[in-house]
Amino acid sequence: VLKDTLEKRGVLGQIKARIRAEVFNALDDQSVPRPPLSHENLLINELIREYLEYNKYKYTASVLTAESGQPEVPLDREFLAKELNIIEDTKGKSVPLLYGIISHFLHGGKEESTQNTLPKASLLTYPKHNLGKTPVERNHK
Repeated sequence: VLKDTLEKRGVLGQIKARIRAEVFNALDDQSVPRPPLSHENLLINELIREYLEYNKYKYTASVLTAESGQPEVPLDREFLAKELNIIEDTKGKSVPLLYGIISHFLHGGKEESTQNTLPKASLLTYPKHNLGKTPVERNHK
């Protein structure tokens, strides 16, 4: 009955996520240094962290930060947008940058997307040959 009640209130998933995060933190060996983050991984992790926090996946975000060695303090959004050559309009600033990037590529760069966050140049430089291809085309040799 307690499980059903917690599930109906929507807190059972949060409790499970919190337990997982706490177990991870307890088992995480802080004496082992994390490998240095590449510039690209730092930016990718930050895009993912912004998305996770926006969607209130705070325990997942805390595990990502701890496991990846990402700095505790998030990168400034304007800095992140500048590094990725993204121009944002006012609508785009209300959602994570990742939404705008995905929307841009889903709509083929057309202005009709709901999130108007448009990259000026290709995302990072890796892997250029896969951007804009369907998953089948990416896997086809």
